[in-house]
Amino acid sequence: MAHLVDYLRRHPFPVVAWFERVVAASFAFPEEILRPLVPKRLEIDTYCGFGFVTVAMVWTKDLRPAGFPAFFGQDFLLAGYRIFTRLDDGQRRLRGLQILRSETDRRRMVWLGNLMTHYRYRYVKAEIQEAYGQTRVQMSRADGAPTLDLTFAAADDRAPLPEGSPFGDWKTARRFAGPMPFTFSEEDEDTFVVIEGSRQDWLPHPVSVKKWRIAIFDEAPLREATPILANAFAVNGVAYRWKKGRIVRLGAGA
Repeated sequence: MAHLVDYLRRHPFPVVAWFERVVAASFAFPEEILRPLVPKRLEIDTYCGFGFVTVAMVWTKDLRPAGFPAFFGQDFLLAGYRIFTRLDDGQRRLRGLQILRSETDRRRMVWLGNLMTHYRYRYVKAEIQEAYGQTRVQMSRADGAPTLDLTFAAADDRAPLPEGSPFGDWKTARRFAGPMPFTFSEEDEDTFVVIEGSRQDWLPHPVSVKKWRIAIFDEAPLREATPILANAFAVNGVAYRWKKGRIVRLGAGA
């Protein structure tokens, strides 16, 4: 049974989904704060001395193995917490994400997600309120403990960068707007599962975040620094595909 679970967590077949809506906000932290959260064989992707944690909310429809009819798919709201990283696989220096945690409002997706990925899914209750051109997303664990509370305005290309952002302009800020081409999951110190994603019609637009509270930022080691809201983007109507996972074995001590 253990061998089967290991096999499934290597993402042995391609998967497709439709993203109705994606809203992602990235927060800057000093690189040294993020280091304990990232496998030592991964490089933290930095800008001006900062690493970045992105909080992505994804309204997902019809997630299913590629080739299956849409009615086999799963519909759910996902909140993903990721760090921008890079991995040298011996041929290329890949840019992608290290998953810290994933939250969803569907218990079935928690089971499937933890069976078939290393993305640390857990169940949350979600409440969404929309009024006066703003959207508020609240998520909480089954015991009522809040995990996410984020209010944002409609996408607007004229929106200013967040106050205190380390980025000088939106063009630079887009470099740290997920999702990224790759995700990296460590199996052991020298072995990673690398999953490549591709998307169609990906055109992110800036959004203004009005209020936020992210519970993971109150946990060690992130609570040791004050997060800086660096950017926020939204995109609608995206066809997404994840390729079959690839195992990368790095040379010892490389």
